[in-house]
Amino acid sequence: MASSKRPHGHDSRYSAYTGGPDPLAPPVDLREALEQIGQDVMEGTSPRRALAELLRRGNKNMRGADRLAAEVNRRRRELLSRNNLDGTLQEIKKLLDEAVLAERKELARALDDDARFQEMQIESLPPSPAKAVQELSEYQWRSDEARQKYEQIKDLLGREMLDQRFAGMKQALENASDEDRQAVNEMLDDLNDLLDKHASGEDTQDDFENFMAKHGQYFPENPRNVDELLDSLAKRAAAAQRFRNSLTPEQRAELDALAQQAFGSPQLMNALSRLDGHLQAARPGEDWNGSSEFSGDNPLGMGQGAQALADIGELEQLAEQLSQSYSGATMDDVDLDALARQLGDEAAVDARTLAELERALMNQGFLDRGSDGQWRLSPKAMRQLGQAALRDVAQQLSGRHGERETRRSGAAGELTGATRPWAFGDTEPWNVTRTIPMPSCAALAASRTGRFGSPSMTSRSPTPRRVVRPWWRSWSTPRFRW
Repeated sequence: MASSKRPHGHDSRYSAYTGGPDPLAPPVDLREALEQIGQDVMEGTSPRRALAELLRRGNKNMRGADRLAAEVNRRRRELLSRNNLDGTLQEIKKLLDEAVLAERKELARALDDDARFQEMQIESLPPSPAKAVQELSEYQWRSDEARQKYEQIKDLLGREMLDQRFAGMKQALENASDEDRQAVNEMLDDLNDLLDKHASGEDTQDDFENFMAKHGQYFPENPRNVDELLDSLAKRAAAAQRFRNSLTPEQRAELDALAQQAFGSPQLMNALSRLDGHLQAARPGEDWNGSSEFSGDNPLGMGQGAQALADIGELEQLAEQLSQSYSGATMDDVDLDALARQLGDEAAVDARTLAELERALMNQGFLDRGSDGQWRLSPKAMRQLGQAALRDVAQQLSGRHGERETRRSGAAGELTGATRPWAFGDTEPWNVTRTIPMPSCAALAASRTGRFGSPSMTSRSPTPRRVVRPWWRSWSTPRFRW
């Protein structure tokens, strides 16, 4: 018996294209864009202003700059109205309460005098989490659970402070060993030494490459030189500084005091302060003095808060770029990568299409700058507009087949039986039966209320369907006298 073999099928998976602009999308429709510009120019707008209005409005298939800017501002408002910056303090207070509670339970089971003295120490802790953590730094914990909670506080502070400057460090150092923490401190020392040499002009590319070969795992951006490294670090550090500026004075004092206990010593705080000094000196153009007011209920930690402020700063830059309100602004100024991060790939595709449209209209000679510096529609653009106008007229006349508006409905001039009120200049015969329905003195007013027949313009004569009795025979008895 012959065995039947089933053909092997190929597994295929289909999904939306996410690699940038759609490669199968039609090219930018310059004709439609030029028609909109021409319409605005005919209404008195300058060509350059008409182009700007087109980019602001977009069309039915493409969001304009105004709509993109509105979405950017909405995203910024959501970040501010949904979150607050109290996450790290709340988490530290929770861990501290758990540590104190576990220690009290352990002391309650002890009967020695030292336990009573330690109970007094626990009871007299200040309400400030930062001061309580500092006083407990030399405390001899009896509860293993309490000691573990307290160590988590110092570990959390270190990871949060590093996460402010290096994205993802909080998760990377979770449950880290002492060797891992020492490696981070060593990386910070080497980084500060490299930036010291760069500030004095003594660094070389070999110095940078040696640094990256040793500590490259901490820099997923994969910078190629010291300048790119400074750019990435300065943006994150400026966001961390804006986070600090956005805190209340009480929150700022608490976190500054807690920072001295990060990883159990002030070494990390000192290294980060030194790093911030290098970055502020190398990149003074970053926003180091800004702040934002958060009013939401979702608490953010120090690292999350710095990321939120970095996003807010990026959104503010996008809003300015999309407004096109500064001198020499073009759609090419929009940071497409930042727009994709904040609003998604579709928004970046729309912005890229607007930039291509603007570039095509300028580069293909549809707009010319005159000797007086003013922008004008070029002869090429005028020819395109003329062709579009002729095409529109032809489309409007294509369904009329040569007819012209007329009061007559045919071609032979036969009466159709319809009537209309008299108007000055009428030459059609009077319809006496409608004008004077019965002989009376009202006939004297016929000159003002007369009605006229509406003749037919059909090519055939009308066929009578019934004979209408004359109106004077329909009266059995005369009702008037002459």
